[in-house]
Amino acid sequence: MQGPSRKIDKYREILARDVVRKRWLSERSSMRTLLSVCFSISLLSILGGCKERRSTMLTRDACSLISKEEVESVQEAPMNETKSNERSDGVFRVSQCFYTTAEFSKSVNLALKQKDPDHRASRSPKDFWKDKFGRYSGDEKERAKVEKETEHKEEREESVPPKKIDGIGDEAYWVSNRFGGILYVLKGDAFISVSLGGTDDEETKLEKSKALAQKALRRL
Repeated sequence: MQGPSRKIDKYREILARDVVRKRWLSERSSMRTLLSVCFSISLLSILGGCKERRSTMLTRDACSLISKEEVESVQEAPMNETKSNERSDGVFRVSQCFYTTAEFSKSVNLALKQKDPDHRASRSPKDFWKDKFGRYSGDEKERAKVEKETEHKEEREESVPPKKIDGIGDEAYWVSNRFGGILYVLKGDAFISVSLGGTDDEETKLEKSKALAQKALRRL
C-alpha cells in the first residue's frame, strides 16, 4: 500500500500536470486569438487598400490631353483660356475641356469618357461605343449597305451616317452636323470626342480634329 506521503506526491503531480495543461491550452487559445486578430487587421488593411485604390483610380482630365499651344497651332488663333468640367452620369466619368480662343468662333471642345471608379457598372465605354457605332464597323460594302438602309428610314438618329476614319486610335468615326462635325476616337476602354468651330469647310475641320485627337491619344 502506498503511504500517505506518496499519495500526496501523486496528487501534487496530477495537479501540476493539470495546471501545465490548462496553461498550455490558455496560451494556445491566446495565440489563436492573436493570430485571428492579426489576420483580421491584415485583411482589413488589404481591403482598405483595395478600396482606396479603387476610389483613387486615376481618371484623366481632358484638359491635360491637349495643350493651349497645340490648339493655337492647329486653329491658327490665340488662346484665351481653358475651362474644365467633370461629371458622372452614374455609369461613366465624363471630363470636358473647352478651349476658348480670342476669335470665339474658333473655340475647341474636347470630351473624354472613361469608367467611373466610384460606380461598378456593367457597361463600359467600349460597350457604349459598340451600341453607337457597331453597325457601321463592317467592311466597305457592308457600311455602304447600312448607309443605304439608313437613308430610307423615316426616323434616323443622325441625318448622315457616321463616316469611319481609318488610321487613328483603335477605331474612329466622324459624325457630320450643321456646324461641321464631331470626331469620335476609341482607345482601349475610353474614347474622346473633338469638335471645333470656325468657318473652315467640313473636310478641313475633320483634318484639324484628327490632328488634335492624335495629340490627345499620345497622352491618354
